[in-house]
Amino acid sequence: MQFDLNRSIEILSRTPFVIEALLNGISEEWLMTNEGENTWSPFDIVGHLIHGERTDWITRMAIILSEADNKSFTPFDRFAQFEESKGKNITQLLDEFKTVRKQNIEILKSKKINAKDLTKKGIHPAFGEVTLEELLATWTTHDLGHIAQIARVMAKQYTNEVGPWKQYLPILEK
Repeated sequence: MQFDLNRSIEILSRTPFVIEALLNGISEEWLMTNEGENTWSPFDIVGHLIHGERTDWITRMAIILSEADNKSFTPFDRFAQFEESKGKNITQLLDEFKTVRKQNIEILKSKKINAKDLTKKGIHPAFGEVTLEELLATWTTHDLGHIAQIARVMAKQYTNEVGPWKQYLPILEK
């Protein structure tokens, strides 16, 4: 599929509601369990998505679209959610995610991005030059990846309990 901003917005605008439908009102065991050492729980993933909304996608888009000479991105802290989510519950995180995502979609739409804008570049700290199109496609794919990650983390809680059906459940193998 070729990149299309409107198709990306279809996904980006739905992600908070998909995650809310999956996580709101379920037990702590589902929310707080991860896949083992150095892995994230669904709670952690929502915190990570919020941090990205506040510091990554729109901030980097603004850098790319700016007239500034320096188009370098600040490195993204992939673990900031552990501190930022302290003292919050999942309902608070889900509400915060919906709010910041709605604001960011409004900002994104307000830019009236055209084909020329999509070719503009910023400087990623690890990858070097990246285009606005690549950034926006990554934002969309990042959402889908974390939705899949949440489902995988939750599914793995029943790895042993499914018994012989495990062989038919590839989600348990990754």
